[in-house]
Amino acid sequence: MDENPLGLRRIHHLEFWVGNARQAAFFYRKAFGFSQIAYSGLETGKRKRTSYVMRQGTATFVLTAPLVPKSSIGRHVRAHGDGVRDIALERGALPAEEPLDLSDKNGTVRRAAVRTYGDTIHSLLSLKNYSGPFLPGFARADVPGESAGIDRVDHIVGNVELGKMNVWADWYSKVFGFRRYITFDDKDVSTEYSALMSIVMAGDADAIKMPINEPAPGRKKSQIQEYLDFYRSPGVQHIAMSCSNILQTLTALRANGVEFLRVPKNYYENLPERIGKIREPMEEVRRLGILVDRDDEGYLLQIFTRPVQDRPTLFFEIIQRNGSRGFGKGNFKALFEAIEAEQAARGNL
Repeated sequence: MDENPLGLRRIHHLEFWVGNARQAAFFYRKAFGFSQIAYSGLETGKRKRTSYVMRQGTATFVLTAPLVPKSSIGRHVRAHGDGVRDIALERGALPAEEPLDLSDKNGTVRRAAVRTYGDTIHSLLSLKNYSGPFLPGFARADVPGESAGIDRVDHIVGNVELGKMNVWADWYSKVFGFRRYITFDDKDVSTEYSALMSIVMAGDADAIKMPINEPAPGRKKSQIQEYLDFYRSPGVQHIAMSCSNILQTLTALRANGVEFLRVPKNYYENLPERIGKIREPMEEVRRLGILVDRDDEGYLLQIFTRPVQDRPTLFFEIIQRNGSRGFGKGNFKALFEAIEAEQAARGNL
C-alpha cells in the first residue's frame, strides 16, 4: 500500500466551533500570543457564521461561532462546548472527482471532507497556488499579538470510547495510509486509580502525528472517560504546540495568565539522575513546572495547561524537542497524578 496515498503534506489549520468567536480570538491573542490574520462574517457576506483566523508560526486556528440559533455549529456547541470540529490537512494534487472548488479573486481552493471519530472531521485542501490571506471567503484582518514563541502544531490527541482505539487506528491506516508510530498500554500510562491506552498514528515524514487514546479499566474514572462524559462524544483532547525555547515561551504564557498543571513536588527529586545532562538550568525547569524526558535520540521538555474552557475537555501542551521524537513516556505517571488531583477537585475521579 502507498504510504501516503492522499498526498497529505501537513496540518493546514484547526477549526474550533465556539460560542463566541470574537471573545475566543481575544483569548488566543492575549493568552497564547496568536495574531489574527483573516476574518469572515457579516462584513464579508456570511449571514450564518463568523470566523476569526489566528496564527503563530505555522500553527493556525480558525475560531467559528454561529450567528443564528438553529445551525450545525450551534448544535455542536450545545452538545460539546467549545471544541475542535475540523483538523484540516493540506494535500498535493487531488483527483478530478473531488467534490468542491472554492474561489474568489485570489484563486481557487479545492476542498473535500471526511468524518473521523465523534463529530470531528478532516478537511482535505488543495490550494492550487491560492494567494489570499487564508481561504476563499476570508478577508485580510491583521490584529497582531505578542508572540510567545510557538512555532507549529506538533501533534493532536483524540479521545475515543473503550474498545474503539484500534478501530480508529485501523481507519487512519486504511484511509490515509498512516502507520503506527508507537503504542502505549495501561502499564505505561497508569496510576493507582486510573489508566489509558494510546496508539500514535503518523503520516508521511512524521509531519502529521495523531495519538488516539481510550480509557483502560481502573479503580476510578480515568481522565479519558471524564472527557467523554463532558464532551458527550469522542473528540480532540489536546493540541501540542512546539517551541524552540520553552523557558521563554512558558514565562510569556504564565505572564499572560495561562494556567498549567503542577506535577507532584517529588517529581524533581531524582530528575537529573533519570534524564541526564540538559542545556536548560534545572532550577528554571523546576520553577516553571516543566517535565523532562529522554530517549535514545535526545530529550524533550513539555508542560500541559489546565482545560481552557469550563468543561474539563480541551487543553494544550507546550513542547520543546531536543532530538527526542517521543511523547514523554517517563512523565506519564506524574502527569496522570496531576490530572487526577484536578479531577478530584472537580468531583470526577
